[in-house]
Amino acid sequence: QVHLVESGGGSAQAEGSLRLSCAASGYPDNRYCMGWFRQAPGKARERVATRTDLGWTNYADSVRGRFTISLDNAKNTLYLQMNSLKVEDTGMYYCAVSNEWRCVDFSYWGQGTQVTVSS
Repeated sequence: QVHLVESGGGSAQAEGSLRLSCAASGYPDNRYCMGWFRQAPGKARERVATRTDLGWTNYADSVRGRFTISLDNAKNTLYLQMNSLKVEDTGMYYCAVSNEWRCVDFSYWGQGTQVTVSS
């Protein structure tokens, strides 16, 4: 069973930075993918960034060049470095793990951490 706990959310000014962390325990035994998702009030959940166990990364067009997903294997922690924040980045951010490398179906989710960006 995979357990995920996010932290690092909060408030920031536009053009500022935040770093989210996701402490993970109980990784899948085989290939896997980890990702960050977000959901703004009244909007559908959006995939922000994903990273496979082999280090392949993918980003939503809206965050490419501003956000960076990374994994510290020694600490079992996934990060999302968010720079040049925009008001539209506001939302609840979730960490998730998929049991396969294609990053399609995510079975495990954290409780989320709120990010609020003001102008």
